[in-house]
Amino acid sequence: MTFLSSLGYGGQVLAAVIILIAAFLLWLVVRYLIARSVRRVQNGYSVFKKPHFKWAQPALRPFDSARRVQRAETIGGLISSIAAVTIATVAVLMAIESLGFNIGPILASVGIVGIAIGFGAREVIRDAFLGFFITIEDQYGIGDTIEVGDTVGVVQSLGLRITRMVDGNGAIWYVRNGDITKVGNRSQGDYVEPPSNPATPAPAAVEGHA
Repeated sequence: MTFLSSLGYGGQVLAAVIILIAAFLLWLVVRYLIARSVRRVQNGYSVFKKPHFKWAQPALRPFDSARRVQRAETIGGLISSIAAVTIATVAVLMAIESLGFNIGPILASVGIVGIAIGFGAREVIRDAFLGFFITIEDQYGIGDTIEVGDTVGVVQSLGLRITRMVDGNGAIWYVRNGDITKVGNRSQGDYVEPPSNPATPAPAAVEGHA
């Protein structure tokens, strides 16, 4: 935008406004593309819904579930957040620089603040990263019966930070994804409920001799 430099400070302000508007339009395009991709994943494999591929529908029917919808929403939301933060940060820094300010000290300050936030919120960041990998690897999903530690329950919701499950007594458990080091999924594989141990019969009373 060198041609705006001849307008003085007014040209700098105009350049900053143009940068912000362009960033906003870019964000709308990116959000549309992400939303479109999420809808396509939620709708399933449309190519196999054609008459020529009816033979493949029974094999793919297990994928048409609430789990796929939630995974698509979770991953789409994460990508949208990353894209929004990235576009906004770059646009604001470019706009400030176009106004004639030196962004070097600002970048240094942002780096220091980022490190401080990283140390303070490392548990939250860890929970979010592990929740993302649990979702993308499909370790478990809505409706699955899982075992976390000594708690067994059905998954009600799976977020980036918290997994909510209900046990056999109706209690709701909120488990941080960062605290899950090992999880057993009873809805995958061929899990068989072990038989309950029969009660040990009481020993017969010994009659005394007269």
